[in-house]
Amino acid sequence: MRHSSVQGEGSSAQADDGISGGRPAASGSVPPPRNGSGRRRRGGSGSGGGKRSTRRGKRRVLRWVASVVALLILGTAAAGYLYYRHLNGNIQSGQRLSGDSGVARTEADAAGRRPINILMLGSDIRDEANAKLGGGWDNIGGPARADVQMLIHISADRKNASVTSVPRDTMVDIPECTDPKTGDKYKATKTMINESLARGGPGCTLATWEKMTNVYIDHWMMIDFTGVVSMADAIGGVDVCVNQNVFDQSKPGSGTGGSGLKLKAGTTKVQGEQALQWLRTRHSFGSDMGRAKAQHMYMNSMMRGLKSQNAFTDIPRLTGLAEAATKSLKVSEEIGSVKKLLDLGLALKDVPINRITMATIPVMDYPGDKNRVALNPADAEKMWTMLRKDVAMDSNGDPAESGKPGTSASPSPSPEPSKAPATDPAKIAVHVVNGTGVGSAPAPRRATVVAGQLVTKGFALAKADSTLTPEKTTVVRYAADAQAAEAQSVAAALGIPASSVQKAAGADRITLVVGADWREGNVYPQQAAPDAGAVPESAEILNGTDTSCMDIYEPFRW
Repeated sequence: MRHSSVQGEGSSAQADDGISGGRPAASGSVPPPRNGSGRRRRGGSGSGGGKRSTRRGKRRVLRWVASVVALLILGTAAAGYLYYRHLNGNIQSGQRLSGDSGVARTEADAAGRRPINILMLGSDIRDEANAKLGGGWDNIGGPARADVQMLIHISADRKNASVTSVPRDTMVDIPECTDPKTGDKYKATKTMINESLARGGPGCTLATWEKMTNVYIDHWMMIDFTGVVSMADAIGGVDVCVNQNVFDQSKPGSGTGGSGLKLKAGTTKVQGEQALQWLRTRHSFGSDMGRAKAQHMYMNSMMRGLKSQNAFTDIPRLTGLAEAATKSLKVSEEIGSVKKLLDLGLALKDVPINRITMATIPVMDYPGDKNRVALNPADAEKMWTMLRKDVAMDSNGDPAESGKPGTSASPSPSPEPSKAPATDPAKIAVHVVNGTGVGSAPAPRRATVVAGQLVTKGFALAKADSTLTPEKTTVVRYAADAQAAEAQSVAAALGIPASSVQKAAGADRITLVVGADWREGNVYPQQAAPDAGAVPESAEILNGTDTSCMDIYEPFRW
């Protein structure tokens, strides 16, 4: 019975499988031989076995393909992740701020957007690699200087951008700074702006710019000579133009200096060391102002080239640029990742070329030293105001957007309503300082007049101080978060914008500094923003579409 049962099961299985044309096999027939895997061979004269075999074969192929695809995806993801980590590992970063400037972060617009301000520094790091490219051999190991300093501003709506340069020998007030690496402290001083780098690193230079402009600067980036060469190679060259043959060698009669740049009149694509020579050339272009203009021409040409080549969407090109950039740049720590740097690049990518403006801040001779310059107080302040109020330096925006920040004239926003102070105004101590002495003599008794106005508004403890602390714009500073609402109530009482209320580590109490923007009157004057494109004539302006050529100072022509 056991044997018959086994045969019966075998016959039934074969019948169900459709073997022998679907007819039941004879009882006691020999089962088909098994194949190498231990399975019985399928087949026969019917088509059912072939179809099932085909289906199983297809399933095996699909499983194999799926496995390969999964492996490729995992492999690509792993490779991408490892490459991402590699790029992140290339990046060097440092502290954003190493001096106290007292400048608060820019207020967001109605859509929650903020402009982006990036300080770009070109450093002559004193090592052998940079010396071979034109740095001083005698100064190897000495403190680095930042001879190239530019503020990149990208508007809140990402529709326009500007680059503003300050000459390296501009005399400015450098605040007290602490070197984040060594802990060394440097007292506040007045000296050339390029020396700020050696007094606390890029974070001290950023603090110097904030103090000079009263503009909040989000990040800094720094590149040295070798980095410029690497980036120029990765870009694939940049077109530059001169009106006459140039050979920038030692200045006649001095025996020193000269970048070595040698070009024929017309347009030349420069890269590598030759690009560095272009960016360093000063004598042949007449002055530091001429060098800044040549640098602006280079940057404009670079942006035009990258956009025309679709480099921002060309993955191989983008990979090469990312490799060079992460090895060449040192950045402030809050943007010390590939993602953050990519986000910054994408913010600039969509700005039209004709909405990019290059400018050099207006300067004048520094009293007592013909080799130094000082900011032109009136014209420089106009440009800083445009940056603070996010007004475009070009006039190529949509006229329909007139009246919006970043396009044309718009009044400063009214002060935001401040929350009710935690303390009765009569119990809030306010220290009032006269800061009107910027670019001219201080307005007399300003601290006394403004403190008196506060008293009439219920701030019985407001007192004037005889100290004179120059400040471009009026600010209310406080030290602890618990004082924020009280500081806002002080500002609101006098019509001072809420954006002028700042937290500052150096403030031991609520301090109102009456700035140069409020030299008279009892109520803070509401000031209209400049018109878009209303840049002073004394500034050297280049639009991104400009393709002009540099004139060469005659002694350096050949």
